[in-house]
Amino acid sequence: MENVINVLRFGWPYLRPYWRRLLMGVLLAAVFGFSNGIFVWATKTVFERLSPNTANPLTATASIPGSTSTWAVEAKATADRVLDPWLPLMGRPLDWKQVLGGLLLLPLPVFLRSVAGYLSGYCLMWAGERMLNNLRTAVLKKLNTLSLDYFHRSTMGDLLTRIHGDTTILRNCLSNGLSDAVRDPTTIVTLCATLCWIDWKLALAVMAFFSIAIIPIRLLSKKARKAVQGLVTASISQASLLVEAFTGIRVVKAFSLEGEQTGRFCHLSDQLVHHGMKGVQARGMGHPVIETISMFGVGMLVLWIIYSGQTIANIFGFLTGTFLLYQPVKRLAALNIMLSEASVSVNRLINIFKEQPTVKEPAQPKRLPHFTTGLRFENVSFSYGNQMVLQNINLDIPRGFKLGIAGESGCGKSTLINLLFRFYDPAHGRVTMDGIDLRELAGNDLRAQLALVSQEVVLFDLTVAENIACGRRGATRADVEQAARMADAHEFIMQLPQGYDTRIGERGVTLSGGQRQRLSIARAFIRNAPILLLDEATASLDSQSEGEVQAAIDRFSENRTVVTIAHRLSTLRACDRVIVLDQGRIVEQGAFTELLQKGGAFAAMAKRQGMLSTTHPA
Repeated sequence: MENVINVLRFGWPYLRPYWRRLLMGVLLAAVFGFSNGIFVWATKTVFERLSPNTANPLTATASIPGSTSTWAVEAKATADRVLDPWLPLMGRPLDWKQVLGGLLLLPLPVFLRSVAGYLSGYCLMWAGERMLNNLRTAVLKKLNTLSLDYFHRSTMGDLLTRIHGDTTILRNCLSNGLSDAVRDPTTIVTLCATLCWIDWKLALAVMAFFSIAIIPIRLLSKKARKAVQGLVTASISQASLLVEAFTGIRVVKAFSLEGEQTGRFCHLSDQLVHHGMKGVQARGMGHPVIETISMFGVGMLVLWIIYSGQTIANIFGFLTGTFLLYQPVKRLAALNIMLSEASVSVNRLINIFKEQPTVKEPAQPKRLPHFTTGLRFENVSFSYGNQMVLQNINLDIPRGFKLGIAGESGCGKSTLINLLFRFYDPAHGRVTMDGIDLRELAGNDLRAQLALVSQEVVLFDLTVAENIACGRRGATRADVEQAARMADAHEFIMQLPQGYDTRIGERGVTLSGGQRQRLSIARAFIRNAPILLLDEATASLDSQSEGEVQAAIDRFSENRTVVTIAHRLSTLRACDRVIVLDQGRIVEQGAFTELLQKGGAFAAMAKRQGMLSTTHPA
């Protein structure tokens, strides 16, 4: 019961917009259940009227086995009088009414049962598909609100599984489960009532046998839940492996790692098979348990029929009802296992929605329509977990200033950029823009003032024009082309098969490194932000591409505030000031030439890059 409440409580808000279609599906499922009882009654009636000893219901005394209720006797007598002219009776001449009634008596309840079952399933799946779409969208929106630290501690496989796998399992459970949860109990209640009408003592005994199946089914549900937990864990690992392998396919092939990757995949596949078979066992064992118990019930039924000397009509009616009772009981057992499995996915989705961003939007953000004064780091310290990355950083970056940042890998250079974008908040101190703490600004207002060109170029599986236009909402084709010309990208774009309308493939795989970087710069240009942040923007390019890209960056940098992170120190020549970071602290700062002549940490890095031997001989 806990699993049912958990699944319904979580899924209902996403089903509620479609309650009319959902209600229709539920009502039709109830009609399906009632139609089973009608079919049992029709079967019993057929055999009653086929018996050569059956008296005409109009002249016979109406009676209901096991019942002394006056209203029940009168109701049966009334039904007999209404239906008798339409139903054939052994020994009575046939007329057109009896022929028509005899032809339709069994097909009508079967047709009603089939149509109700189909329409119920259609309505519930209609609502389920839309619920799935809404739920996936809600999960994606929630993930987009979370801070970068959540994505750093999550795997790509886990995120994909939550969006696709967990939501699909919930949809299947609600769509199929709601139908079964209404249809099958209604069927069971209707059939049990009909069987009690035939012989209430025997009906109670049969129901007691079916209720025994609850005990092993509860045990199997726990086993299925455990299997699903292991299956989800293995699926996440395998999905992450595939993302890792395909995004890094060049490295895999360059180092001949195909065998190792395949081996890891096979190991995870073995785990999937193991947990999958555990789930199959849990689901599959429910059927033989119920079948075995059912056959005990049938055996008891046969013995009782022989002992009590039941009529042929009662025998066939009771056997029909008993066999129709078997399927809904089996489906409800499977539903219980399905709910146990779905509860695993529901808990994972609940955990997503419980996550809160560590970088929160201010309740009443201050407005910053234009960047006018400058940026400032005031006693800023920051750590990833227990690892201190920045310590007591004090830094002024006036408007129009060009700042260079140098330092060995891991010294905190990129963390400064992350703090400016407010991907993270400082552990101590504050970062301000025009004197306003970034924590007091709305994220969109802050980032509208910033444009980023990074070493890690991220392009989307869209057209060239659409990738550039990502930099600014509402950008026109003229804006796109102008930005491309400024980035020296227009010429190679026009050589593509469809020009600006060429789809560049996932991650821009159809383009060279220099071309991808120039599209990234064009995207920054079209944003037309007053602050440009360059994070190793030319580090992965060859000398020719670097020169072309750097020339484009220099043009865009005019009249803008620029923060440049560079491992290649020669790209910092045009900076007004360069700071050198070491273990999260500013150890040197000054003009480019001044730092070279100083002979400190910056000069040591320049010497390792061969700059001093040509520019400043020892």
